Formats: sequence, structure tokens, C-alpha cells
Amino acid sequence: MTYLEILQSYNLSFLQWAAIGLAVFLLGLSKAGIKGIGIIIVVILAFVFGEKTSTGILLPMLICADILAVIYYNQHAQWKYIFKLLPMMVVGVLVGVWMGNDISEAIFKRLMAIIIIGLVILMFISESRKLTAVPKSRFFSWIMGFLAGFTTMIGNLAGPVSNIYFLATRLPKNEFIGTAAWLFFIVNVFKLPFHFFVWKTVSVETLVLNSVMIPVVVLGFFVGVAIVKLISNLNYRRFILIVTAIGGVILLFR
Repeated sequence: MTYLEILQSYNLSFLQWAAIGLAVFLLGLSKAGIKGIGIIIVVILAFVFGEKTSTGILLPMLICADILAVIYYNQHAQWKYIFKLLPMMVVGVLVGVWMGNDISEAIFKRLMAIIIIGLVILMFISESRKLTAVPKSRFFSWIMGFLAGFTTMIGNLAGPVSNIYFLATRLPKNEFIGTAAWLFFIVNVFKLPFHFFVWKTVSVETLVLNSVMIPVVVLGFFVGVAIVKLISNLNYRRFILIVTAIGGVILLFR
């Protein structure tokens, strides 16, 4: 099949193309630092392509946006936090690969929503009481790493979990974004072979669709960079908490 024939085989309406474009633009914004909107992206693509298929369509675009974020925010990455989270994230991804074909999507979404809302509540308590011990504990890093790895494999939904972790560690805005950029670039590249060879949700056909959307990712990223520059560290923390909480509620009632 030719490039154009592959695109036509999706039989997408104008409205569906517009929805995909919006989701990919939001993806660029998210990777530039406008965190907490990842759930909206997942919901839009799942509506167009279905739950599991959409995870494979989204993954290469995530990697593309990760590369932009890594290049732009590289100097701000805090590797000690990456090394704390990465081992258990790998474990979480592997468990997600194993369970991905069996877990009920309805149960998964409800469980994720409860976890996210619970973590946001804990963060509000931590903020109000100025608690600092929990985010420094190894156990907290292990739990959050595992949850992030599992949820990113099952539904590309690790954003809310990682947001809570990095907020809990009180990383400044740019360090937050740079550290998350490297962490998810590594993990998303690690996930790619499983989507290609095990779940078969990434294929030549999906990569052709991805190639059309790359300019929109780039546009969204640089618009996001401009917006992030206007937000103070304090307001950034508040914004991430509020949007993450809203995302959890959307997931709960989706």
C-alpha cells in the first residue's frame, strides 16, 4: 500500500482528524511542561481508535515529544530522582505487559482514578502540614515508580502519578519538566518493542499516521514552552495539582 492508501484505510472523518490533531497538540503542550492534561489526550484517542489500539498510536508521538523535551530541558534534569524511580518503573512496565490482555479496562480506569485522587488528597495534606519525610523515603519512590510503570504500559496514564511524585519532592518548575522528560523518554523507548512485537499495537500503518501528526506535536511543544515561561514556580505547583485532580475525576466518570 502507498502512503496515501494507508491513511485512507483508517476511514477517519473530518471531526476525527480534528480530534486527533487536538490531542496531539495537547501532547506537545504537556511535554513542554503543561502537565496534567495527559488524561484528556488518552480519552480523545481512545474515543477515535479504541482503548488498546490508541496506546500504540500514541506511543511514537510520545517519544517524538520526549525527544523535544529532553533537548530543550536537558540541563535541568535531576538524575538522582530518575535513578530512584526507574528500576521499579521497569518492573511496572513488565507487569503491565503481562496483565495487559487480561485486566478489565473498566476496573483499571476506576482503580487509577481512585489512586490519583487519593494521591492528590495526600499532596494537599502534605502541602498544608509542610510534610517532607514521605517523599524522601525509598518505599515511596518504589511504590510511585511501580505505579508509574504499570499505568504507562496499560494506558499511557503515568503522568498523574509522576506529577504527584515530583511535586512531593518539591522540584522547581524547570527541574520538574527536565527530569520527567528524561525519565519518560527512557521508559517509552523501553515500551516500544512490547507494543510492536507482543501487543502488536505499533505497526507500519500506525507509524504512517504518526508521521502526519509530528508537525502538530512540534507546534504544541513550542507553544507550551512559551506558556510555561509565564508561570511562576508557586502557581505551577498549584496548576499541576488542580489539573491532576480534575484528570482523576474525569477518569473516574469516563
